[in-house]
Amino acid sequence: MDINHAKEGEITIIKINGLLDATTAPVADKTIKKILKRDCLRMIFDFSTLDYLSSGGLKVILGAAKELRRKEGQIVLCSLSKFVKEIFEISGINSLIPITESVESGIEQMGVNPV
Repeated sequence: MDINHAKEGEITIIKINGLLDATTAPVADKTIKKILKRDCLRMIFDFSTLDYLSSGGLKVILGAAKELRRKEGQIVLCSLSKFVKEIFEISGINSLIPITESVESGIEQMGVNPV
């Protein structure tokens, strides 16, 4: 697993590559919490290169969503593979966190100008 993040205006875009499972979830959780401690109120997760997501990975994403809601922020998930999208649908998390087809549509969903 590899996590990259970039700031586009008010929005932090996090891209997770590879597997987000029980082995990699603790590292991902620590990295995302570190990002959230900075002045981060809007976060987009770009899952275009996420190959696998386990329940441990779901917990990391839910933790980020909970923290952003506490701070009155926003979270959007985008570019999910069919497999990853099914996990969010089966778990019902897609009713709690918006899912879009692309980073661009995620930015539109947030209703802010990234620049």
